[in-house]
Formats: sequence, structure tokens, C-alpha cells
Amino acid sequence: MAASRKKNNTRLSRKVGKAKKMGKRVLILVLVLVVLWVVTLVFAPTELPSQSGGTAYVQDLELPANPEGRPITRHTGFSLLYDEDHEQPLWVAYHLTQEELYGTEKRKDNFRSDPTIVTESATLADYRGSGYDRGHLIPAADLSWSEEAMSDSFYMSNMSPQEPQFNRGIWSTLEATVRNFADTEGEVYVVTGPILTDGPYKTIGDSQVTVPKHYYKVILDYAEPDFKAIGFVLPNEGSSERVELFATTLREVEQLTNLDFFHLLPDALEEKLESSYSLTDWQFDTFQASSEQRRSFEKGERVAQPKEHPLYSMAKGTYTTIVVMVKKQSLNILDLFLPKDMIEQVELFVK
Repeated sequence: MAASRKKNNTRLSRKVGKAKKMGKRVLILVLVLVVLWVVTLVFAPTELPSQSGGTAYVQDLELPANPEGRPITRHTGFSLLYDEDHEQPLWVAYHLTQEELYGTEKRKDNFRSDPTIVTESATLADYRGSGYDRGHLIPAADLSWSEEAMSDSFYMSNMSPQEPQFNRGIWSTLEATVRNFADTEGEVYVVTGPILTDGPYKTIGDSQVTVPKHYYKVILDYAEPDFKAIGFVLPNEGSSERVELFATTLREVEQLTNLDFFHLLPDALEEKLESSYSLTDWQFDTFQASSEQRRSFEKGERVAQPKEHPLYSMAKGTYTTIVVMVKKQSLNILDLFLPKDMIEQVELFVK
């Protein structure tokens, strides 16, 4: 009995010692978070006129390679490659400028089949009662600059079945973040769509529309002076995480989708942009514009945009990473003393 008690005490002592070491790490990380928070306050962006990049638009730069010569559907403001097997596009591509963000055209909600798809697109009936949203791939808010463009965004060829919490949550946030990229950089090239290489899949409707497990976006800033690119891969489910946590390289997205993005770029530049990305190169805020700002922009008045200090960008980019580290370390400490089922409940609570 005494030997067993001694063994238990030794085991507990080791756990306490390990927990203390982990606790010190957590404390250091928390202190770093405080410092980063102070940095973001001190170096918060000041209001200065934004400057659009000096590089001219490259025709069709946004279109992925199409070696099989499959028919590309072009609508006002965007293009897409429709996949009859999955009854949705493999990709939707477009060039988004700062000027287009300040359009005043209202959302139409006129969902309808796309008559330009020779094999016929999915229908409204396919989604009815399915439990899935008709998820826009190019969002309607990116096409507020034209009545025709806004209307075209509601073709069913631009839709994919999305979990409601995903479509109205993190996917919507990412869309608004991409708009902010266009606002702060002047213009961006965007390709987005479902990942359709990781089946088998659930389907909905008489047309058997595939329900994707993941979605992607890739964004290229091809405006002087700095060229850069970034990709995102998100599961088709609700999430409370920040969109930065789903960032990745274009090459990773290409491997997942079997697509070749921005292939019209010079080879050396394409290789460089596809192989790496930096969170600090992008401003991860969500775009918002008041009616007054839109009217002012429409009259030709420049809208003041925030200019970020390099330290502010660094602090913002590092903050999210450290928050994740703190969460993981804290769960590791609890794991030393709490039962597994209780840990799982804690993990669900902090997600």
C-alpha cells in the first residue's frame, strides 16, 4: 500500500513539474500577446489616400490553364468552367478592382438556371429542401458595380452546395477579406471554387449535385511595386477560427485541385509566387463601405484608406499564431490531470 502511494505521489509530482514548465511557456506567450496588442494600438493605421497599383490589367490572367480546351462560360464580371459531372463550376475567376467595390447596385436574389450551359446547369429544385445553401462562388457583393453583373451572379452555374453556417460565416468573412485586399492593393485576380478530388461525395437533387468537402480561393496581387499571392482551403463547415489559419500556398491548392493558376505569368515569377506566401503582406480586415462612401466614390472622390505600419502588419500576422499556441499548450496542461472525455468537452467549448 505504501509503495503504491509512493508511486502515485511520484507520478503526480512529475505531472506537476511538467505542468509548471508548460505553464511558464503559456505565461511567456501571453506576455508576447500583450506586447503585440500594444504594438497594434501604437501603430494602428492612419487614414491616407490609397494608391492603386501601376500595372495594367492582363487579359485573362485570372483564368486557370485549360489544356483540354473545355468551353469557358463568360458572364459580366467573371468567367467559369462548368463541370457536368458535379453540376457546379470547377472554378470561377475574375479581376476585382477597388473602383468596383464601391458600386451601388443592390442585391437581386434572382436565382435561376444558366441557359448558356449547353449541358444545362443545376436547378433551384436541386437545392430545395436539401439543407444546403446556394453558395455563391463569386459573391454578389463583388459585382455591385453593374446591374447586369449583379444579376449574372445569381445563375445556378455560380452556385455550390454549402453548409449554412459555412456560407453565412467564415466563407462570407473570407469574401469580405478578399474585397479588402482589392481595396488596399488597388486590384486583385481571384480564382475560387470547390475541391472535387477528395470524394466520394454526398449529392443533392435530381441532378445529383455534388456536395464538396472543401473550398478554395487563390488571390494574386499583380500591381507594382510588390507582386504577391496567397491561397486558402476551408472545410465545408461552420468555423469560429480566423481566416488566416486556412491560408496556404498556391502550389498546395494546385495539388489539391489539379489546376494550374496564373499560368500566363513569367515562369520565374510564377514559381516564386506559387511556392510561398506571407500573412504580413496582406491586410486581414473585412471590407465595409457606407452608402455615403459609395456615393462619394461614384462622384470621383477618393475614399481614405488605412496605411499600415510594418510593425502593425507584423503584430497582426503573429497574433493569431500565438493565440493558437496558447490554446494548444493550455489543453496539454489540462490533459495531464483531466479525463479524456472532459478534455474533449473543453476543446468543443474553446473552438
